[in-house]
Amino acid sequence: MNKGRKISGGKYVANRKKKSYEGEGQKRVVKIGEEKRKTQRVRGGKIKTVLLKAKSINIRNKGKTQKTEITNVLETPSNRFLARQNILTKGTIVETKLGKAKITNRPTQEGSVNGILIVE
Repeated sequence: MNKGRKISGGKYVANRKKKSYEGEGQKRVVKIGEEKRKTQRVRGGKIKTVLLKAKSINIRNKGKTQKTEITNVLETPSNRFLARQNILTKGTIVETKLGKAKITNRPTQEGSVNGILIVE
């Protein structure tokens, strides 16, 4: 059986092309560096703040929130190659001055980096 073919041998043809709003947006990557943000107009005329570079993280520890500097990316459970490139995503474990912390939000969507302290 050929992939993408009907049982009779004919081709399946897409009924239409994608609309511009259905297409993928530009890929956003948050790296460690001097703070850099960008505002973007999204559907409905709303404005989204996009984070491109970050050097600080808001860490929540026992009810208190503290802002501290990110020194290094230790590991990224979703993709080990992202850790090598110092890319910040949700679930990434970073090294800070207070200790290891796990990022709990999506930095590309919210415009800031939040996390919780990992106690070993």
